[in-house]
Amino acid sequence: MTIRIYHNPQCKKSRTGLQYIQELGIPHEVVEYLRKPLKEQDLEKLLVKLNKKPNEVIRTQEEYFRKNLKGKKFNDHEWVHILTTNPKLLQRPIIEKEYSAVVGDPIENIINFLK
Repeated sequence: MTIRIYHNPQCKKSRTGLQYIQELGIPHEVVEYLRKPLKEQDLEKLLVKLNKKPNEVIRTQEEYFRKNLKGKKFNDHEWVHILTTNPKLLQRPIIEKEYSAVVGDPIENIINFLK
């Protein structure tokens, strides 16, 4: 089983998730999505695997969100565009398998997902 982890090395929770996967010895691919942001159609596929709407994976504590987006209404396509142009807003880490994915915060989500 090879998994993909969407990772931000600056984020403690993302580093914890990656370390857990490494300690288990699970083959994985690390995607540093801040360096190489997801394309809209790739994010849409990931959202299907997560079984979430785009506004459910937004980091609302980010300054950009608070200053520019808080209280505004957007449709799903607009949220996808916002997330791909502002990837720092995407919750992290996200762990992806072939047919499913999970937001790895808290770490228990990863533990249960990989069972």
